[in-house]
Amino acid sequence: MQDEKSIEELCTSTWEPLYRFIYYKVQNRQEAEDITQETYMKALTYIQKNNIKIDKHIGFLKTVSLNVLRDKWRKSKRHGKIVDIEAINPEEAAVEDSAEVSAQHDAVQTALNSLKEEYRTVVELRILQGYSVAETAKIMNKQEGAVRVLQYRALQKLAAVLRNRD
Repeated sequence: MQDEKSIEELCTSTWEPLYRFIYYKVQNRQEAEDITQETYMKALTYIQKNNIKIDKHIGFLKTVSLNVLRDKWRKSKRHGKIVDIEAINPEEAAVEDSAEVSAQHDAVQTALNSLKEEYRTVVELRILQGYSVAETAKIMNKQEGAVRVLQYRALQKLAAVLRNRD
């Protein structure tokens, strides 16, 4: 893992699923990018310093990212967030109606529950948990092409259920 080419290969092959995994946790693009970058820095430093061979890179990186997240949450919990009142734009800071958000969440959850189990599983693994097609195929014991078709059909069905709700 010492040479630049192997580091580049690791980052290229794992960036997308790692970023999706982190984004799912933080729900903020900029924070997800920062944590993804910090995850790679810590993981690569650890791998090079200890001269170890990692078999399952994405699993290792997800574990490192969770540790980075926990550290950030602990720090923000201890210190709180510093807010510059003058820099706040009222339109951007306006909070959505929690009742509306809750109703939307309930509608999506109800729509998900109305899907057949196979559709619901593929949506949860691919969209909500951020697994790759290959990882989802392995978990569901299906071919990658079948997972893509299932995901497409599941999202079509989910959209139809949500449209009919309105």
